[in-house]
Amino acid sequence: MEDIRTDAEIARLIAQSKVLPADHELLFRPKPKRGHKEADLDVPAENGSKFVLLVREADDNPLDFSAILFYEPPGGGKRFCLRRYNGKSHEHTNAIERERLPYEFHIHYMTERYQRRHGSKPDGFAVVTDRYGDVKTALECLISDCNFVVAPENKTLFSGPPVGDE
Repeated sequence: MEDIRTDAEIARLIAQSKVLPADHELLFRPKPKRGHKEADLDVPAENGSKFVLLVREADDNPLDFSAILFYEPPGGGKRFCLRRYNGKSHEHTNAIERERLPYEFHIHYMTERYQRRHGSKPDGFAVVTDRYGDVKTALECLISDCNFVVAPENKTLFSGPPVGDE
């Protein structure tokens, strides 16, 4: 069985202070991809590891988005998804609980239980939320929930036109 992250380790990674680079506004700009726009930003962490913020938004549906926090262990180990803040574009089922979530905004959490269940995504557990309503506020929730440090004068990440649209 591959490396399982315990709930305690996941909680420690979420609680770890993550300092955004001073020029994160310039680095975190959406780029056009096939059918969506996407932006990502590496945030260095301890011991050569890093966190990666990734945001995707469909071109044809502003409710089809994800704001994601990945962790990449030192030495270029395989990155894994700690949290995923999804839009209101699909239903989700928590496989272990056999619970179907309504067609609503929802947050995915990596858990030890879901890592151990064969065939499940490590972040397969999700809960419905009303804390955000678009990709920008989803990212703000992620930043707040996951202990990012943002300079007071520069509180937004997903801003400006996509690269090439200036």
